[in-house]
Amino acid sequence: MQQSAENAEAEACPESDQEDASPLLNQQLSLGKGLCSARYSLALILHFSLFMVYSLRVNLSIAIVAMTNGTNPGSLPNISTDVCPNRSHAQPNDSHREFAQEAPVYDWSAKTQGVILSAFFYGYLFTQLLGGYWSGMFGGKLVLGYGLLSTSALTLLVPLAASLGAAYLIGLQALLGMAEGVIFPAQYTLWAKWAPPLERSRLMNLAEAGCTFGTFITFPAAGIICQYLGWPYIFFIFGGIGCVWCVFWFLLVYEDPSCHPRISAGEKEYIVSSLANQGSSHGRSLPLLAMMKSLPLWAIAVAYFCNDWLFYTLLTSMPTYMSDVLHFDIRENGLLSALPYVGNWLGTIVSGLLADFLLSKHMFSTATVRKLFSVLGMLLPAISLVAVSYVGCDYTAAVVFLTLSMTVISMCGAGFNINQIDIAPRYAGFLLGVTNTFGTVSGIIAPTAVGFLTSQLASDHTGSYMKQRPSYFLPRS
Repeated sequence: MQQSAENAEAEACPESDQEDASPLLNQQLSLGKGLCSARYSLALILHFSLFMVYSLRVNLSIAIVAMTNGTNPGSLPNISTDVCPNRSHAQPNDSHREFAQEAPVYDWSAKTQGVILSAFFYGYLFTQLLGGYWSGMFGGKLVLGYGLLSTSALTLLVPLAASLGAAYLIGLQALLGMAEGVIFPAQYTLWAKWAPPLERSRLMNLAEAGCTFGTFITFPAAGIICQYLGWPYIFFIFGGIGCVWCVFWFLLVYEDPSCHPRISAGEKEYIVSSLANQGSSHGRSLPLLAMMKSLPLWAIAVAYFCNDWLFYTLLTSMPTYMSDVLHFDIRENGLLSALPYVGNWLGTIVSGLLADFLLSKHMFSTATVRKLFSVLGMLLPAISLVAVSYVGCDYTAAVVFLTLSMTVISMCGAGFNINQIDIAPRYAGFLLGVTNTFGTVSGIIAPTAVGFLTSQLASDHTGSYMKQRPSYFLPRS
């Protein structure tokens, strides 16, 4: 059956150029030639695809500031003026939250908001393993494309769900998570067929930098949309753009080099030869028992949990922190919440280049490079984030530490974040589903924990800023 499937796949792929091409395994492609290659084109397409994925994921984090507008007596804004006073150049608290008048406002407590933000990850958790398995059976292109299309279409329904009630929005967020949960395992399945070993860090990090680029653009753009059009248009605009982008995805992406009609014979030979020893996709069979006994896999999973707690705490809670504690208005909130992601975007690309440089020069082994980048990418951001809770109401210092934290955490992209392809490229998509499941659990807990802590702070009118520190210590506990 497997032989017939391989024959069918070979027939489905167009005939390649028959020119003779010498193996390029021991040659370094020039930078210009590499950037114009099919694999770098795939990296750029994935970059913009993941840009859309994260635009759709984070828009609620900024929109919820306008959706609630501090109307609930149990929410953080009622006591935040006792924590940090309004800055001299800021507008009064009753005016800096002005939004488009026609946009509805809901009476949701901080705890309810935390549950809404966490609901996405319940669905996201459910489809991680399925995404890895499906992409191994049906191909990463189809699974990722349909996952992104479903996410975009469901995003258009967010305003309707919110108008029906918090419970409906929670349910829709879970569906959004299920649709998006298949995307990253599918991406790893694609890279297992496209990324040569000495270029994995730079190619995969270039693609994943789209996540932070999407966050960087969405935070300020969503803030402007909230103020001038109303928060529902955030979901209409980004959801519509996502649907349109999916058309380009299905037209431009090919499952592997042998199916690409425009790849050069030399590049195809280089990729195929460098990946010759890793085997094809797993199909229906998976060595589950061996995976359960794999200590490296468990180490990667634990690293995902710890790192994603910090990342998701920032991703879902930073806009509310900027608004309710530091009293930035909606435009400042969007811009300053996006600033840390500029550093993360640059850091992701640079760390990928640096990791591949160290490997190509044989300065360190693959395992050493992954461990080095993982340790630095988790330890330094943790220190920076804890420091945020000690700077008090020093707005500049808070933004600097948040930016530093998000910049250095990008080093994990060249560490454990791509280790699945190193240890078992044939099962990379499924292994990403396994390890990302652990990270998603932290995505469920972190926003809920922050919502609980802030609601506790709201109930204590004598509370001081020090009481917010537990939410920053938790990511590394």
